[in-house]
Amino acid sequence: MSVVIVGGHDRMVRQYMDICKGFKCKAKVFTHMPADFKNKIGRADLLVLFTNTVSHKMVSGAVQEAKKNNIPMVHSHSSSSCALKKILEEYK
Repeated sequence: MSVVIVGGHDRMVRQYMDICKGFKCKAKVFTHMPADFKNKIGRADLLVLFTNTVSHKMVSGAVQEAKKNNIPMVHSHSSSSCALKKILEEYK
């Protein structure tokens, strides 16, 4: 399973990756909007949006791409490791 995480804190990127690895998932984490963001999302199995720590432009780009590619989305106000674990447990 592949997971794209949009938002979160820079210092948590490694923890997000390790949590996903523990659930046997490959993860891409975007805490800031890179150039050509929509193409970098790719064909993920799940898109996690940490809405508290991300710009509106980045959210709308991710939502558009998820709808276009039929990727399930989960919105979470909290960007904690516990929030990510709960999300992955539900979608395992």
